[in-house]
Amino acid sequence: MKNLGFSWFFCLMIWVTLNCLVGCQKPGAVNVGAVFTFDSVIGRVAKAAMKAAISDINATPTILNGTRLNLIEADANCNAFLGSIEAYQVIEKEVVAFIGPQSSSIAHMISEIANGLQVPLVSYAATDPSLSAKQFPFFVRTVQSDSYQMNAMASLVDFYGWKEVIAIYVDNDYGRNGISALNDELNRRMAKAVYKLPLPVRFTQHDIVTVLNQSRLLGPRVYIVHVDPDPGLRIFATAEKLQMMSSNYVWFATDWLSATIDSFAPMNGTALSVLQGVVGLRQHIPESNQTKDFISRWRKMQQQGLVKSELNTYGLCAYDTVWTVAHSIDKFINDGNNFTFSLSVKLNDSKTTQMHLEKLKVFDGGAILLDNILNTSFSGLTGPVRFNSDRNIITSGYDVINIDKMAVHIVGFWSNTFGFSVSPPETLQGTKNRHSEIEQKIGKVAWPGGKTKAPRGWVIADDEHPLRIGVPYRASFVDFVTKLNGSHKIAGYCIDVFTEALKFVPYNVPYKFELFGDGQSNPNYGQLVQRVADDVFDAAVGDIAIVKNRTKVVDFSQPYITTGLVIVAPIHNTKSSAWVFLKPFTADMWCMTAGGFFIIAFVIWILEHRVNDAFRGPPRRQLVTMFMFSFSTLFKTNQEVTVSTLGRLVMVVWLFLLMVITSSYTANLTSILTVQQLSSPITGVESLIGNSWPIGYQVGSFAHGYLSDNLNIQRSRLVKLHSPEEYETALRLGPDNGGVAAIVDELSYVELFLSKRTDFGIIGQPFTKSGWGFAFQRDSPLAVDMSTAILKLSETGKLQEIHAKWFCKMGCPGERRGKSEPNQLHLVSFWGLYLLCGLITLVALLIFILRMVRQYARYRRRQMKLCRPSSSVQTTTRCSQVLFNFFDFIDEKEEAIKKMFMQCENNPVPETPTSTTSTAT
Repeated sequence: MKNLGFSWFFCLMIWVTLNCLVGCQKPGAVNVGAVFTFDSVIGRVAKAAMKAAISDINATPTILNGTRLNLIEADANCNAFLGSIEAYQVIEKEVVAFIGPQSSSIAHMISEIANGLQVPLVSYAATDPSLSAKQFPFFVRTVQSDSYQMNAMASLVDFYGWKEVIAIYVDNDYGRNGISALNDELNRRMAKAVYKLPLPVRFTQHDIVTVLNQSRLLGPRVYIVHVDPDPGLRIFATAEKLQMMSSNYVWFATDWLSATIDSFAPMNGTALSVLQGVVGLRQHIPESNQTKDFISRWRKMQQQGLVKSELNTYGLCAYDTVWTVAHSIDKFINDGNNFTFSLSVKLNDSKTTQMHLEKLKVFDGGAILLDNILNTSFSGLTGPVRFNSDRNIITSGYDVINIDKMAVHIVGFWSNTFGFSVSPPETLQGTKNRHSEIEQKIGKVAWPGGKTKAPRGWVIADDEHPLRIGVPYRASFVDFVTKLNGSHKIAGYCIDVFTEALKFVPYNVPYKFELFGDGQSNPNYGQLVQRVADDVFDAAVGDIAIVKNRTKVVDFSQPYITTGLVIVAPIHNTKSSAWVFLKPFTADMWCMTAGGFFIIAFVIWILEHRVNDAFRGPPRRQLVTMFMFSFSTLFKTNQEVTVSTLGRLVMVVWLFLLMVITSSYTANLTSILTVQQLSSPITGVESLIGNSWPIGYQVGSFAHGYLSDNLNIQRSRLVKLHSPEEYETALRLGPDNGGVAAIVDELSYVELFLSKRTDFGIIGQPFTKSGWGFAFQRDSPLAVDMSTAILKLSETGKLQEIHAKWFCKMGCPGERRGKSEPNQLHLVSFWGLYLLCGLITLVALLIFILRMVRQYARYRRRQMKLCRPSSSVQTTTRCSQVLFNFFDFIDEKEEAIKKMFMQCENNPVPETPTSTTSTAT
């Protein structure tokens, strides 16, 4: 028994030792599967690149030392079904990872297989954004998702300010999901529309023509093409035949185009002629010695006949993909893991004689290998190879390429961190953190047609499909717009404004007018605007009021005429009044003016009395002369002439004041004598609301809705009127005889109505403020350009000329506004002038008084020196006597004063000046 137990222990030790040796021994070879389409733009390059990578890995002793990496290839033939079958055949050979495919549709199918068998799938070309890590945990991408590329494309569209684009794409997972990502990015940038035009997966020339002709019916001329690589460039060749590669068009392409043209042989460069002006994206590959060496090696392979295609970025990605798998396998082995496979219980339970799914095995170390792949970090041909949380490679961004003169030019770079720049993203590291819109820059781009100025990017219409413009077929007020009798021509004020404004629009706008209405009665303008919103018309031209509810469904141009609702009522001329001449001035103005005459009379008498004989004599005569002189200045017929300098100064200012006053008086009196007064008791919109009189309105106008909905006037009070003749009849009949008390209509119609009738007028001011404009569909760029054109019409005076042409044939209609009393002139309007006159008069008077005081003081000093001392009685009355003598001194003539000074100097006996009454002769 003891020997038997020892034997069992010895056997167990041998078994454990053998298992350890097997577990620690490195495998001689590891199989990796590659499913892709051999005969394709990407497949031809990827096949050679992956073989080169396998050769380099197996020849490098520092990786997979002692283990050979085998690449088992299978052709998917651009078919998801065949690709899935090939994947099953490859998986039976116990591959530990899948590489490829380049087709997103095939990647969806193989990802399901990879998930079930836990085999990591690493794709270098499947860019469909819907291939997410959450749905396909074993799917890894060594190329960026199209969501990243569409971010760059949307930024490019936004950089040039275009808001509408047409997306042409292949109708599969790759195309649909890529354009969906583009739509999301453009919406985030406030773009207005993305028109999606799909092509069949295997599209023909006929399909392309159909889609392009369909796109010409749309307004945008900015195209984004997102299809599979096409060596024939059939879309652009067809567009050139359809004359869609002209200067009016903009063509963008995703990186399928760069992959295609990069694969062209140099002698095939003439194919680029159809791409003149096209702008595209290419995955950015940082410059490195490693990349340069591989490009040189690729050229040698071409010379040896091993490779027929040129190298593109997807070939570099395929090379790095193989190295990514190799690094992860190397770590898997070094960590002591074994490549073991086990049968799936679920597959064993679903045994079938046809498919033999029970033969498929699950890779036991798939999750560990997947984790190694996601943690891979090395420097490859495409730059640093690292993966983000979405299991996509972290790339540097995209090159912005431009095809001009059959050559590919790099005009800029884009990265999610720095935006657009003319320097590679890797050179900007550390300079700034986030891009600024102000700092965005792209080099000079040659657009289709050879122009360097960015095209407008949209057209309103063309000759084949002109702009459909709805025009109201009016039955009344036809001067605004209507159809001429006996012809199909549409004319009117609004039509002339529209056609003249189009001359200022910087592009051609083919159009055709379509009448709206029967011509028997005015159409409903709300319905006309709604037709524009419903795409029955592209625009509407006419006397269309810009009101709130209409602006919710359409865009309006700048108003070309200001209008608003007004009230029209009968009027008559003012009756004459005996005291109408007093109305121009208010009472305080009359009082101030009269006071001015008295003040001027008194001041001029003081200034002229000593030097002017006309202002001397008996008191009665002086009083008459003083006031006659003052009041006669009103008519400039005064016989007296001012002699003193101060008097002339005062008269100059006073006459200027009188000139202004008399001119204002004359103008206001003329206005009062010609003003019209109302015969209607209606004084404004409040009196309309407060009474029950019937109110007229024009058929089709928004006045009906405004009166009933906004002013809450009963609809039973509103009377429908069709023409100016009905206006006149209804107003003359009045509310008591089956007519109306007033009519509410827009100011422009009322002015035209009043231009030929003098018995009616406008009451008060317009109680709404609006204007007429042209209606366009929402977000129509023509609305903005027409607004600019209307402003230019106004600045050049052309708008006023058009108005005069239609409405000033017999004199321009003026507003006849009823007022209870004309405006009077108030003192506040002239107080500055009165103040100026008063100040100058006061200064002149003060100068005169100071001069008199100086002369009197001089006279008194001489008198004191020559006269004996006065008696005591004289001393007690000295102050009153001095004052009395001062006034006597002022009353003397200037010549007499000078004579007294001379006598005082020659005669020692002083003479007392005679009294005023004895000398004033």
